[in-house]
Amino acid sequence: MTPIPVIIDTDPGVDDVIAILLAITSPELEIVAFNVSYGNTDLEAAYLNIFKVYQTIDRHLAQYPSHKDRFPNFNSKKKPIVSRGSDAPLFGDVRLAQYFHGRDGLGNITDRHPELSVESGLLEENPYLEISKKSGVDLALDILRERPARTVTIIALGPLTNLAQMMRKDSQLVVNRIGRVICMGGALEVPGNTTAVAEFNFFADPYAVKELLISTPLHKGIPLNRFLLIPLDITTPHELPFPFYKEHVDPAFENTKAPSIPATKSPIVHFTSSFLEKTREVMIAFGKDAMELHDIVAVWCAIANPPLTNEGPVTLASGWRGSRRVFDVERTGELTRGMLVVDRREDESAYPLGANRSEAQRDPNDSRHIEHHIEHKFSDESRGVLVINGTPGPKTLLNILLRRVWGCT
Repeated sequence: MTPIPVIIDTDPGVDDVIAILLAITSPELEIVAFNVSYGNTDLEAAYLNIFKVYQTIDRHLAQYPSHKDRFPNFNSKKKPIVSRGSDAPLFGDVRLAQYFHGRDGLGNITDRHPELSVESGLLEENPYLEISKKSGVDLALDILRERPARTVTIIALGPLTNLAQMMRKDSQLVVNRIGRVICMGGALEVPGNTTAVAEFNFFADPYAVKELLISTPLHKGIPLNRFLLIPLDITTPHELPFPFYKEHVDPAFENTKAPSIPATKSPIVHFTSSFLEKTREVMIAFGKDAMELHDIVAVWCAIANPPLTNEGPVTLASGWRGSRRVFDVERTGELTRGMLVVDRREDESAYPLGANRSEAQRDPNDSRHIEHHIEHKFSDESRGVLVINGTPGPKTLLNILLRRVWGCT
């Protein structure tokens, strides 16, 4: 099978970096470009983190040359392009997630592990990355223009600002040539992760969400049949328990009080342990000894679900499920910025007109209240955004990560 060409639109924080490692180690994908944006941290820190990933793999292969086949997207003869995208939302102040990801986006490894800083010179000329001076928006449009129509997937792991700017600049090109967008963002039926009601990516730029996903008589957004939303509802149950990581990947893994020692483990394991040790402390403060695999689920979805070259019903790979949801997004609320306001009047799982909802909801066994799952195929006639609500399962994803990213059997 020909690898799926992907543009990874990312704001590299901790889960982005593991998602990027999964993409680099996945033969189903061809990473064409990284379009970096603000989000988990500021644009410059996020941009540096792409180079840290590639420097780590270079060091790993220098030490373990027999592992080369594990990294099909690490090839000096076929370099991904890296460029800077948006440094602020379409409107309003910049909101960052440094409270979780640290100033450098990776739990402040710059302070604890200076050996992981990018070597001088690699930001100007890099053996494994093609460094572009173009804006990320222009670069992504050029790639859509140059590649065969409807073959390129954009994996959106950060705020949707870059994609909204692409639509503003040349909507016809995007509509005609984009293959698929797989976006990690939003929360429909679960609490938010940055406020009580909002997921961070949609909180960071709700205006971009509005322009892309909420059509009006005067504005048509991105083709919704080619957009898959991966919300917190489905990503949160997928997690990497830190005791599991310690058992299977790094027996020496603890926290920042016992920082990772490079001499005792492979460069890949040292790198991930160096930022996960801080992530562990943050997550324990939230009451969970595990990291939620939000962006990793989005890359996994892209691996399993290539673009569809023809119009018609949208199909998903075996084990993946979804439904169409109609919603709007709050842009200016003091407490509700980034919240998805679900229109339950047109929800596919809504009660029939005239039903006494308050009475029916008292009985969880009411036969009228049936959770709506469509296996493999979405109706082409329904309105709304295609939302993933089922995957092959958290254990399956953990096994893929162990095997591909860390080389564990």
